[in-house]
Amino acid sequence: MKKIASLTLDGKTYELPVVIGSEGETAIDISKARKETGFITLDPGFANTGSCQSSITFMDGQKGILRYRGIPVEQLSEHSTFVETAYLLINGELPTRKELSRFSIMLNDHSLVHEDMRAFFENFPKRAHPMGILSSMVNALRAFYPELPERSDEEEINITFARLLSKVRTMAAMSYKMSLGHKVIYPRHDLTYCANFLNMMFDSPVRPYVIDEDLVKVLEVFWILHADHEQNCSTAAVRLVGSARVNLYAAISAGIAALWGPLHGGANQAVIEMLQQIYDNGGDPAPFIVRAKDKNDTFRLMGFGHSIYKTYDPRARIMEKTCHKLLEKLNRDDPLLDIARRLEEVAVKDSYFIDHNLYPNIDFYSGIVLRAIGIPLDMFTVMFAIGRLPGWISQWKESIDDPKWKLHRPRQIYIGPKMRDYIPIDERS
Repeated sequence: MKKIASLTLDGKTYELPVVIGSEGETAIDISKARKETGFITLDPGFANTGSCQSSITFMDGQKGILRYRGIPVEQLSEHSTFVETAYLLINGELPTRKELSRFSIMLNDHSLVHEDMRAFFENFPKRAHPMGILSSMVNALRAFYPELPERSDEEEINITFARLLSKVRTMAAMSYKMSLGHKVIYPRHDLTYCANFLNMMFDSPVRPYVIDEDLVKVLEVFWILHADHEQNCSTAAVRLVGSARVNLYAAISAGIAALWGPLHGGANQAVIEMLQQIYDNGGDPAPFIVRAKDKNDTFRLMGFGHSIYKTYDPRARIMEKTCHKLLEKLNRDDPLLDIARRLEEVAVKDSYFIDHNLYPNIDFYSGIVLRAIGIPLDMFTVMFAIGRLPGWISQWKESIDDPKWKLHRPRQIYIGPKMRDYIPIDERS
């Protein structure tokens, strides 16, 4: 028996269908409410509004659950690779060995960037942020790689997926090298996706980079945990822009621009900047903890708490273990990492943090991990973007294939002046 919700307005009752998801999530379908009642709903920030039905990612903030296509991220981070996880998100199922091999070959074949694109990189202002550059360059990819009519739609779209996954990684490393004035390192066919990125970032003619499989695994875990996160700001941007039936490059470019914000993808960078602030003020986190507890102080400890997870971020548990193993392996003397350890010790024991669900989140640990690997601070959000690519692609693909597709066009409640006449400029007081 179908559930029905009732809405009473001006003495008249309307029936609204209740939608139940595969994990028991419930929603009231208001898609016909405006037509039937003349009313719209108002939900600033859309925190209570479902924009779509999706089979990609399930998350439960109360129980600390995150699954891709039904598979817990705990299992994927332990057993999978980023490439395999990307295949899972985009195609809906884990690949066979043959399918994974074919997918990896496609990524390798499309990993090079058109040489003419170097001129774009070279002519951005030196102070340009890597996220702004990346968003622009992804949009430009469409001009360099237009659709070919002799290919089938399915073949063309799969090649576009591979181009984005492989070339964005290459462009990120390429832009870093060029910002240093160093020789660009090209991808190698004998290295895996993550190993290739580390090699392109850190290899040098005067100091050849030695692949460390432990660091490769750290990067695999980092990107797997960032691969998708339901209808967050950047994913919603990809779906919204994609609903206008723009090309995938433009939709992904919009996602990158949305991720750039400090309240979204820039949070891991904000963690390191906060640690630097504590260090510059003597290195003692205690005064900053006191400020964080003061409701009259605008200061916030970055990397603590989450708007969705009300118990513990499941990704943070995994990244915490990864972070501790990495720091133990590197045994690196870094005062910022020491401050981070002390902050963590307080947060997991202090009653204020526990009562307010201010546990260290994934941004806290991922910021530390990226710093320990050697990723420069202004590329932290770029690293997030590379990891989120499979999610953006899968969300775009799902929305394009949706038979109930609609152009996204939110409504509003107008609160401006009522109708008034135009006043000639000489008559205005």
